[in-house]
Amino acid sequence: MENLMAVMASLLLLSSLSAQTLNVSEAEIHWKGSKSYEYHEGTLNISSGSLTFKNDVLVGGNFTVDMNSILCTDLPEKDAAKLVRNLKSNNFFAVAKHPEANLTFTSITVTDGGYEVTGDFTIRGITNSEIFMLQIEDNKATADLKIDRSKYNIKFASGSFFANLGDRLIYDELDIRVSFAY
Repeated sequence: MENLMAVMASLLLLSSLSAQTLNVSEAEIHWKGSKSYEYHEGTLNISSGSLTFKNDVLVGGNFTVDMNSILCTDLPEKDAAKLVRNLKSNNFFAVAKHPEANLTFTSITVTDGGYEVTGDFTIRGITNSEIFMLQIEDNKATADLKIDRSKYNIKFASGSFFANLGDRLIYDELDIRVSFAY
């Protein structure tokens, strides 16, 4: 009987220590790209994503972004459609060849403001490590980050690849705001 109680107690302890993976919902990605004299912004959809918690502490996560869902929200319809075509083309995200972008958390540190996350982003089939802060409150999460498009071989009008672009220069940094529930 003592052995049975010990086994049951061990199983109870192990089950309370196991990780819990939760799928994300109500996900939204807001992007902003800038030139010296203007910017454009829009949205992307997260097609799947999950966070893993152990003892209520974030220990993992992964997300897939549907690159075909890219929209421009700051221009009239005709101009927005033209920009989206260019963003989907080989000039930028090469969506026909790379319809998804991915993020896999590789390291997570608890901070006063939430979590410092290091993750592997894969965009256009190229993977780079990025660091960002993730805030979680009441089963909702937000992250603001900057991604350097030149690290993903997105060369169009980039000062990292071309000189003397003048007002045709498009900055390499993309501002990204991600929010979702889980």
